[in-house]
Amino acid sequence: MNWDVAHRVASMAAVQAHRDLGVDRLQYVDVYAALRRAGVIGMARPMARLFGVYVSPQDNGPAVLLNENLDIIAQRHTAAHELGHHRLGHRSAYDQELDRATRWGDGTWPDEEKIAEAFAAWFLMPPPSVRAALDRIGVPRPQLPVHAYQVARWLGTSYAGTVHHLYRLRMLTRERKTLWLKAKPATLKAMLADGAVTGIAHVHVIGPGAHEATIRVDAGDLITLRSPGARFGPLPEGLLSADRGQGQLFAEEAALAAAAEVNEAFTGTAEVTVRIPDSDDLLQVTVERQAPRTGAQKLWPA
Repeated sequence: MNWDVAHRVASMAAVQAHRDLGVDRLQYVDVYAALRRAGVIGMARPMARLFGVYVSPQDNGPAVLLNENLDIIAQRHTAAHELGHHRLGHRSAYDQELDRATRWGDGTWPDEEKIAEAFAAWFLMPPPSVRAALDRIGVPRPQLPVHAYQVARWLGTSYAGTVHHLYRLRMLTRERKTLWLKAKPATLKAMLADGAVTGIAHVHVIGPGAHEATIRVDAGDLITLRSPGARFGPLPEGLLSADRGQGQLFAEEAALAAAAEVNEAFTGTAEVTVRIPDSDDLLQVTVERQAPRTGAQKLWPA
């Protein structure tokens, strides 16, 4: 089976899974809630050479085991991959290769692994949610690598995975996909934050299209405003105003107006308001703290 066939099978399976598991295809996909609704037991623990494990009903499942050492994005993708195994009736599976990106499209993948990998992309990035993310960043189609990075932030996906999926959705040419995959996320984050960003922290850009949306963050992340003259209202505990350079992303992009950094004191959710000049209305967003899964989470059946 080639990857085109795997994606056709997976895209149809993902639509059925969204329907059966009550997933809103316009929004960020809560893969852990989907696992719970599917009746899949889940937990996370440190594992040296595994992304995750799927245990089929034939082996006393269904259950998934995630690598506790993965970051949030990699865990979400792995959880969706294992859900794909479950939804497609696959046998138990052990994802033993930790560097998937180096083998993307590799012909050595077994058919079931190809379909589960493709399922993860279609499940986490349904076309309506991709279009909604583009609306939030204010572009009809991605024109720059930073647009793909911002779409990834709204969907909770990796930069490389999002670029591949935008190509699958025919929003990128093959040539542009190849070029964008050479861009380093660290460079894109620094461009959006007007300065270096530490480690695995992410940069979330709030613009007018983000009104009433939810931004999912972890400690170290930056929330930035690029609308000229925009300013945060009073920030909740755990969100601290951050001084950044006042550079400019591209000639057609506004310079950074303000930034707030998330620290460990921020937990749960909070409402954040943004005032934009020449507007009587406040832009309002919800900020929600997330962190990598550890142990047996209460979200999952015991």
